[in-house]
Amino acid sequence: MSEKPDALHEIKLYLDAAREELRSAKLNLENDFYSACASRTYYAVFYAATALLKTKQLSFSKHSAVLSAFRQHFVKTGEFSADVSDFYKIAFETRQIGDYERQTRFEPDVLRKNLERAREFVEEVELWLRRHNFLST
Repeated sequence: MSEKPDALHEIKLYLDAAREELRSAKLNLENDFYSACASRTYYAVFYAATALLKTKQLSFSKHSAVLSAFRQHFVKTGEFSADVSDFYKIAFETRQIGDYERQTRFEPDVLRKNLERAREFVEEVELWLRRHNFLST
């Protein structure tokens, strides 16, 4: 039972990190730092998914493992839609392009749309966490 407060604190920290990444992504987009925006957008989703996985005492060192576990424990169970999972993968791939394919130029409208979808993802995660008593109301 003593693990629960620590776990709840860790879940909150990951959700707070997701919100911070959303703010960072927005600032990067507004200042034409498109690769940084793509990266921060992805990390908002990644941290939110990590918060969810912490509710099941799951932790992973690889990004692909977090995505896979999110799909297994939250999409296949019907807690989150396949569309949400598909966006998670898009955010990951966009971040990979921004980080490793420097010749690619992002379209601001695409990044704006991704940022909005990431915001919706984080909000949906927060609602799930509240509904399941992992966050205070």
